[in-house]
Amino acid sequence: MTRQNLSAPDEIYRVLARAYDGLSEAESVAFDARLVIVLANRVGDIETVREAIAIARHGGDGRRD
Repeated sequence: MTRQNLSAPDEIYRVLARAYDGLSEAESVAFDARLVIVLANRVGDIETVREAIAIARHGGDGRRD
């Protein structure tokens, strides 16, 4: 993974974990999709979004193969 850029990683984890409370598996999947779109919109830069997708697809190592 790239360097950590979170100002409050523990709090971010707690907020994310709480966001899933009471959601079914289908609701969680739909929430994930909406959250990704919202965050990608906040990032705004297509190359940064592509890099994040590559990192996520390959388990955090950043490889694109």
